[in-house]
Amino acid sequence: MSIGRLFPVRRCAVFVAAALSVALSAGCTSGGHTDPAGAARSGGVTRHYSISADPVAWDYAPHGRNDISGRPFGDRENVFVKHGPGRIGSTYEKCLYRGYTDESFGTRQHRPAADAYLGDLGPTIRAEVGDTVKVVFRNTCPFPASMHPHGVAYQKDSEGAPYADGTGITHLADAVPTGKTVTYTWRAVDRSGPGPMDGSSAVWMYHSHADEVGDVYAGLTGFLIVTARGKARPDGSPKDVDREVFSLFEIDNENSSPLLAANIARYAGRPVPDLADADFVESNLMHSINGYVYGNGPVVQVKKGERVRWYLMGMGTEVDLHTPHWHGNTVTINGMRTDVANLLPASMLAADMRPDAVGTWLFHCHVGDHIAAGMQARYQVVG
Repeated sequence: MSIGRLFPVRRCAVFVAAALSVALSAGCTSGGHTDPAGAARSGGVTRHYSISADPVAWDYAPHGRNDISGRPFGDRENVFVKHGPGRIGSTYEKCLYRGYTDESFGTRQHRPAADAYLGDLGPTIRAEVGDTVKVVFRNTCPFPASMHPHGVAYQKDSEGAPYADGTGITHLADAVPTGKTVTYTWRAVDRSGPGPMDGSSAVWMYHSHADEVGDVYAGLTGFLIVTARGKARPDGSPKDVDREVFSLFEIDNENSSPLLAANIARYAGRPVPDLADADFVESNLMHSINGYVYGNGPVVQVKKGERVRWYLMGMGTEVDLHTPHWHGNTVTINGMRTDVANLLPASMLAADMRPDAVGTWLFHCHVGDHIAAGMQARYQVVG
């Protein structure tokens, strides 16, 4: 790698007929449930999420081999994944968003096996245009954190970002201290939903903005999906899509994580590394898709002929110019047929696929430097 780039719901539908209201309960996703009373006031439903920022020991390469080549790690891969003198290796302490079943935070939200590929991403937050989203957020990480959403409407006390905004007011929700809990309220208004060239859903993100750069590199990122009014299932997902896949392309710069010192103390072999050493800095640039390198994440499975919507996100800095490429099949993005997407840092887009080629296919960033550093995964189409 070149040294010059281093520094760079439950949902209730309420039908009113004359004086009679009947609430119908259905399933939920991401730990959400709804408040029908709130739905009557807002014209939609109120979706509740309980999300915690939690410390997690995260392994970017849990299989200990290059699953793309099918071979053991060699010199090229070991630049990033080998643990040893002055090197952290593939496991880092991170701070990740995790979903819980309710605001007591007693039980973690179950992530189905089909969604294991989501890796270090936070729970997917969903809304239909007209809905309100309430997130009870807890921070158990050793630094202030928050949740800042893109695309939806919110008041200043639910922005989740501290800066001199002219109000003279400091909100706890802008940088939540360790051990504290706050509630965010966001609204999916018309401009939150899909535009003229979108499909039935718009893709947004949420991330911590207490210290935006450090927080994101620590792992605090997730997807937020807003479906068009009248086009959502009870769980908020679009009716005209059979399978949704979420992928974050990012060079996780662990050198800029607030947990770097902890990672050196816990994982780095002796002698203690020199933080200015270019090779050490390079070793902490984890070129990942959903927190995995060299295909070490679970393989996404889709079915031939089904309607698949891929949601893509890029994060990072100026070296995070990513070109996700699907082998074997094509997608449409904003009406254009392609098999390569273009991502810049903090960009979001949706790609629709109707897979017709059965097999296990490569899904990777097409930037040569990123291929070599492990920004590669696979997806499988079954008949």
